Amino acid sequence: MATLTHNLTEANKAQQRVHEVDDDGTDVAAPLDLLLTDAALGPLRRFVPGVSGVRFAANLARRPRRIAGRSGHLIGDLARIGLGRSELAPHEKDRRFSDEGWNQNPVLTRAVQTYLAVGIAARGLVEDADLDWGDDQRMGFIIDNLVEASAPSNNPLLNPLVLKKIVETGGENLLDGGRRLVRDFATAPRVPAMVEPDAFEVGTDIAVTPGEVVLRTDIFELIQYTPQTPKVRRVPLLIVPPTINKYYVIDLAEERSLVEHLVRSGQQVFVVSWRNPDARHADWGLDTYGQAVIESMDALKKICREDKVALFALCSGGMLASMVLAHLAEVGDLDRVAAFSLAVTVLDQNRAGLPSALLSRKVAAVATAASKKKGYLDGRVLAEVFAWLRPNDLIWNYWVNNYLLGMSPRAFDILFWNADPVRMTAAMHRALIDLAVTNALTKPGASRMLGSPVDLAKVDTDTYVVAGIADHLCKWESCYRTTQLLGGESRFILSTSGHIASMVNPPGNEKASFQTATSNPSDPEQFLESAETVKGSWWTDYVDWLSARTGPERNKPRRMGSAAFQPITAAPGTYVHDR
Repeated sequence: MATLTHNLTEANKAQQRVHEVDDDGTDVAAPLDLLLTDAALGPLRRFVPGVSGVRFAANLARRPRRIAGRSGHLIGDLARIGLGRSELAPHEKDRRFSDEGWNQNPVLTRAVQTYLAVGIAARGLVEDADLDWGDDQRMGFIIDNLVEASAPSNNPLLNPLVLKKIVETGGENLLDGGRRLVRDFATAPRVPAMVEPDAFEVGTDIAVTPGEVVLRTDIFELIQYTPQTPKVRRVPLLIVPPTINKYYVIDLAEERSLVEHLVRSGQQVFVVSWRNPDARHADWGLDTYGQAVIESMDALKKICREDKVALFALCSGGMLASMVLAHLAEVGDLDRVAAFSLAVTVLDQNRAGLPSALLSRKVAAVATAASKKKGYLDGRVLAEVFAWLRPNDLIWNYWVNNYLLGMSPRAFDILFWNADPVRMTAAMHRALIDLAVTNALTKPGASRMLGSPVDLAKVDTDTYVVAGIADHLCKWESCYRTTQLLGGESRFILSTSGHIASMVNPPGNEKASFQTATSNPSDPEQFLESAETVKGSWWTDYVDWLSARTGPERNKPRRMGSAAFQPITAAPGTYVHDR
């Protein structure tokens, strides 16, 4: 009985780790350093264990009792499975085995239980090896991927849904699936399509909040959104999106758009839409994009006739904006920023999950050399890296749906956005990898922005920091450490969602909640112990926090732009359509 209890506990832990994610599988963005190296060298590089594999084997060889114990547990599990006495069962959130056929057919039931038992044993061996943190992360990643790939749900001869479909269609589903497979793997990204390319149209049913492009440069377009309230907050808000994704993750469908919510709350909202660069723009680096943020702030000052702006930045855009604020602090201009907000942004790369474990100076050098030769990092390859970070949800789920069942993937706006990537210039690629390898943003003066040494402690602006507790890509603990790096007062918000779903979090979702506290101790676990849970979306909380720093109100502007910044074209502009 003790052995059975142990194995059920191990099964629950392993499956919880795999399925502790958003139910819709939208947690798809990736940590910066892993993205940038793998996109240059190819995601399959991560499946080669290298020296970590040698250490794994050596450590297990020195622990024969642990191997014997683990083997004994597995043999016991397999014996109970064969006799029909096993209580192993899939996690309640594991949709792969939700069809009744898995339970009604004893052969299929045993196949699932065998898969679970072997998975427990394989993952347990990584724990038994007592590897250091980096090797443990690498080997855990490889083992997890091998386990997920071997799931019986991926096998057309075992999956009851597929077998039923074959009978219903006379095998037509496999023919349709084969055509889809050929189409998907003909060009990058060579992964199953998560959404049809024509599922949405940017500017028609996605990214539709009314506005105007009021400034266009070679690097970006600046969008001013049309006020939807009689009065607006005096201080405008500038949103800086990631430089590796298109901006409209914050302006998805109606009622799912953060931009729309902010405008309806009386904020004056401007958004930077980055150009999709190519080889001609290889030399655009941190200073290029940092100067673009400054140029946008200057435009807001003239358009709104207001000396101050509020900044909201996401992911790699958050790294960029943080460095710009450090520059402003160094030159005595930080008072231009009334409030600073960061979403799913990691400034401290120390042990920031799997990416930190996989990144090394040698790998970084090879990756930057590859992008330098081409002039840019291909956004389509970035999408491939995204997928392999979550193989169960973003590879094998669509393998079954698209190829085995021969069905079209569900139309979902976040996945459409994820499949619409942006290239990254070689110079920006090199700069961001260097920041990650050296963890430079945690060290005063170790990096520079527009000629100024970067010291984040000098950024004493009030800050609003958002992270997702289910974010497997940018760990919330890593995002939390931003509160210890910046010099001002920080309000930390821990959403219940993952990386992207934590940002696309409109009011009205009954499941939505977040945690926050009155102080931010150095240990994130202490924060968690003292935090209170608040029902609802953090969007509402953010509007209250922001309004206190962007008021008072004034009458809404009578027109978009100004005499010096005449509207050029309607939102979402032209750069967002570049492929």
